[in-house]
Amino acid sequence: MYPFDYTRVSDTEEALAAGRRGGRYIAGGTTLVDLMRETVERPETLVDISGLPLDEVTVTERGGLGIGALVTMSKAAAHPKVRTLFPVVSQALELSASAQLRNMATIGGNIMQRTRCTYFRDVTAACNKRAPGSGCAAREGYNRSHAILGTSEVCVATHPSDVAVAFAALEARVHVLGADGQRQIPFADFLLRPGSTPNREQALKSGELITTVEIPALPRPLGSGYLKVRDRQSYEFALTSAAVALHVRRGVIREAKVAAGAVGTVPWKLPAVEQHLLGERPSPSLWAAAAAKAADGARPLAHNRFKTDLLKRTVERQLRIVGGTK
Repeated sequence: MYPFDYTRVSDTEEALAAGRRGGRYIAGGTTLVDLMRETVERPETLVDISGLPLDEVTVTERGGLGIGALVTMSKAAAHPKVRTLFPVVSQALELSASAQLRNMATIGGNIMQRTRCTYFRDVTAACNKRAPGSGCAAREGYNRSHAILGTSEVCVATHPSDVAVAFAALEARVHVLGADGQRQIPFADFLLRPGSTPNREQALKSGELITTVEIPALPRPLGSGYLKVRDRQSYEFALTSAAVALHVRRGVIREAKVAAGAVGTVPWKLPAVEQHLLGERPSPSLWAAAAAKAADGARPLAHNRFKTDLLKRTVERQLRIVGGTK
């Protein structure tokens, strides 16, 4: 490992001051340390924020949830309010990584993690995300795990987080603190599509610190769940995934929240699927018709064309599971 400076901070003002000087925040470190070992990232200064008071899960005034940025994945998954109010979040976390990693990794770090694209992590390969202007080896290389939605000519990498898909479906908000004070970023705007600047991945300003991810209150009863399709059931990243939340009252779908993972350059909200469901009565034919819209706009590559149909089947299956019809 190359030499770097390390400082541990005890309050947010100290953390922000270090961040403004170019320090990189680190808590669990399960992603950043790996990237440093591989020399993909070489920060000069690490700012240890693990001692900050950002490790609580709270119920908001209107009945939503606030999950502190330093809450570990395992703690969030096991929290009674998370499991009761938004099981889609709990399930997404429990299907992520290994138990050991979930005990260390934080919610803030999870949504900040970078792509698992092998070309990004191979410093000898062309990657516009890692080295802007160098090219994208994945476009003409082996791209089975890459994105089919939200891609650009310069990047086709997927975002690896499972819980980010649940947050996208539930239309969460990311609370951040910076030199200009506090602000909230809708989750749909927090993670950025690559466009022509794939090296810019989040909507954070320099030195800003994530404090909380807030899930808004949604009508009750609310059924929700997360489905992850992967090559093996042990620790593995998704080929496709679906986060679904449905509010059904008097036999009619009043609210529908649906997002997909592992198919987009960011967690991919599916508004066409949602709109098709609203005002309808749950049925197998409805799930199939809605899921048929899941891959609208897909641009598959040479080795990931299978994801188009797999995404539709994944969304349909999860709609059936959450909707309660066979």
